[in-house]
Amino acid sequence: MTSQTITASASGTWKLGDLTLNRIGFGAMRLTQHGEAFAADAVPRDRDQAIGVLRRAIELGVNHIDTAAFYFSSLRCANELINRALAPYPDDLVITTKVGPGRDPSGRWLPHATPEQLRGQVEENLRRLGRDHLDVVNLRIVGTDSIAERFGALAELREAGLIRHLGLSNIRPHHLAEAQAIAPVVCVQNMYGIGASSEQREFLDLCGEQGIAFVPFYSIAGTGRTAGATTGDCPEVHAVARAHGVSAAQIRLAWTLHQGPHVLAIPGTGDPDHLTQNVAAGSLRLSAEDVAALDLLRHETA
Repeated sequence: MTSQTITASASGTWKLGDLTLNRIGFGAMRLTQHGEAFAADAVPRDRDQAIGVLRRAIELGVNHIDTAAFYFSSLRCANELINRALAPYPDDLVITTKVGPGRDPSGRWLPHATPEQLRGQVEENLRRLGRDHLDVVNLRIVGTDSIAERFGALAELREAGLIRHLGLSNIRPHHLAEAQAIAPVVCVQNMYGIGASSEQREFLDLCGEQGIAFVPFYSIAGTGRTAGATTGDCPEVHAVARAHGVSAAQIRLAWTLHQGPHVLAIPGTGDPDHLTQNVAAGSLRLSAEDVAALDLLRHETA
């Protein structure tokens, strides 16, 4: 089977609440511009190319798209691109979005939303995506403060039918327990990749024990974060990649999926060739020796 014919179904499936999705999804952060995400001087991506990548993702079986209202550049908005490319949406498509942070029209980051502002953010996502409800909304936070008031506001919107399922992003374990006392949590979206700490691994395992999807971000980018993948992969990653005849980025994705059946991947790209490679990574089966060698790479900050 060539990479051109491999679809997202090769990665297996997981259920977010009552929604079944393939474990290889698509992150929309890089759709709007070239270079580092959120950089003020970044060049907007060609609109037709971005729309083409989204449509190709669906053709390749991707049925999980991760987005946010704050994914925009000077000329492009990820949610509007998704709407333009994919509406009317496939019945099995799950669109996950994030609320909490915000950016003004100039791109400047705003303080985290109050409970009252969260409703406006949800409504903005609904409007730009052209939906009457959101499949999954993650509350993204920074810091260790209580999230009860903010998560409670989203739980009320869920009860009102504007949100189907709730998740959390960039959290600590105590946040998960706090949220679960208010409403069900179907997913946790945290930074995770090769080199993750033992504490990060323990949290990933905790989510699995509770049947909660764990959705890593920066699993390819690693230390590059919003700037994208670096070229400095260590020899161990390159060795495994050579043995399988694939790229280091594909090995990073495959390793991520090997962390547990509840782990989902949302690699983002605006490049159609990279999209095909990312989806194909879902079919890679690493040996126990491969996984063990990569597990030992704790010195890298993922």
